Amino acid sequence: MNIALNTRFLIPGKLDGIGWYSFEVVRRLARDHPEHTFCFFFDRPYAPEFLFSDNVHAVVLRPPARHPVLWHIWFQHSLTRYLKKHPFDLFFSPDGFIPLHAGIPSIPVIHDLNFMHYPGELPKSVSRYYRRYFPRFAEKAAQILTVSEFSKQDITRQFGIPPEKISVAWNGIHEVFSPLSEKTKEETRKQFSYGDPYFVHIGSLLPRKNIPRLLQAFDLFRASSSGPCKLVIAGRPMFGMSEIKKTLQNMKYTADVIMAGNLSRGEAHRILGSADALIFASYFEGFGIPPVEAMACNVPVIAAQAAAIPEVCGDAALYVDPFSVESISRAMLRIQKDRSLRKQLIEKGSRRATLFSWDHTAATVWKVMEETLQKTTRTNP
Repeated sequence: MNIALNTRFLIPGKLDGIGWYSFEVVRRLARDHPEHTFCFFFDRPYAPEFLFSDNVHAVVLRPPARHPVLWHIWFQHSLTRYLKKHPFDLFFSPDGFIPLHAGIPSIPVIHDLNFMHYPGELPKSVSRYYRRYFPRFAEKAAQILTVSEFSKQDITRQFGIPPEKISVAWNGIHEVFSPLSEKTKEETRKQFSYGDPYFVHIGSLLPRKNIPRLLQAFDLFRASSSGPCKLVIAGRPMFGMSEIKKTLQNMKYTADVIMAGNLSRGEAHRILGSADALIFASYFEGFGIPPVEAMACNVPVIAAQAAAIPEVCGDAALYVDPFSVESISRAMLRIQKDRSLRKQLIEKGSRRATLFSWDHTAATVWKVMEETLQKTTRTNP
């Protein structure tokens, strides 16, 4: 097969979310199937490190697609023209965008439909584009991949897509995430939290990540907690930062909040693995990778009882109402005071983390590719 892949999120030093998904899945596809050819499509000059094996070659198409107008030009014009001129069997898109008139079967990964449930949390032009085009992408796709049963049901419900057209492949955990030594934990706390214990949030700072309520909950927690404690918030600033800044200004314990910014994978491992607990209070997720990374590091998880998060975390998290500041604060106090609970969550999390593997994700993606091509060949002999 000659397979085209959308790899525009493979950007050095800026991998998060879909970027990491792209990295983990497409490098395994190329590595595990050397008998096939993979063409990676970038929207800007690429780093050679992303050409993972000899069966990969790259094409750069203009313009850089980082705005709805440019998305349309890149996918529906630049990419479409190229795909029509060259012989490809399949197009795979980890970010869900596909060319609508390229004439080859396309498989998008639609991670979640947050934009359908909370359209006001995105810039208006982005929200309009998503709401207009993602139903068309879903309809046009030969097959759809998604990351949870929750998202599968949501796509079926929102877009009227038959469930048999949607396949689920859970996300995985990178092998770097593992328990840290006590010495490394101590050194990390000295570096990032002045030696104090801390709770951590990891993830891009989008509105759905619920950071303002998390900050308010931490303020409430600190008012009744025993001993010093910090809150480390790590992630790339995104939409809605003004609300976060406003909440920080109104906090009593602002000095105990550490905004760590975007982290390398190694830094994320150290900060996550040295925390007293991960707080993942997002009120909408199609999956949510940080909780399972925390489980792999033997770190307790406080998680929102919302969207796909219970599907991912199972019985290995202390659940909270993401819309209740008091609920989040109470969970922080329980984690701080109840050593038995901490031990139970760590043990359950360690077992649950074994369910998540990028190798399995990539194998499922490949299976869907093969089945799609076989189906297309039967339909168009």
